[in-house]
Amino acid sequence: MDNNSQNKKSSLQEKYTPSEPCSCDICIAYCMRPGWWTVEEAERAINAGYAKRMMLEMAPEMTFGVLSPAFIGCESNFALNTYSKNGCNFLKDNLCELHGTGLQPLECRVCHHDRPGMGKQCHSDIEKDWNTPAGQSLIMTWGNLIGFWARYQDFKFKR
Repeated sequence: MDNNSQNKKSSLQEKYTPSEPCSCDICIAYCMRPGWWTVEEAERAINAGYAKRMMLEMAPEMTFGVLSPAFIGCESNFALNTYSKNGCNFLKDNLCELHGTGLQPLECRVCHHDRPGMGKQCHSDIEKDWNTPAGQSLIMTWGNLIGFWARYQDFKFKR
């Protein structure tokens, strides 16, 4: 990773400091929708053995994607709206399995009932992190690792 990429990652971690843990109805509702990792965080999660618990979310223009924790039933697949009602596959008994492991997505660590409006900016900044050669390379690596590209061999990102 070059210095510019490293500085960008560090700046996201500094800009979006973790919120206090909370299990109120609002925060649990946030947890139903999987938050996004940064590219670096997703790579660590893959290396920790969580690749098959991820899904690929596509930009509306189909020009790039983002790896995120999967909806229950949508693991190792595209993010399909059909499964969105099932919630995040890491949410068990209203608690995140990744909390405290160092693998919880940045967006999940930031979203909190005391931070209205901050989620949209965080989401946008993480999107920019994924819309890079490093982000798209990690998606290709993930897809090869879990057999995603073999299942969707005709899929192409639009340029």
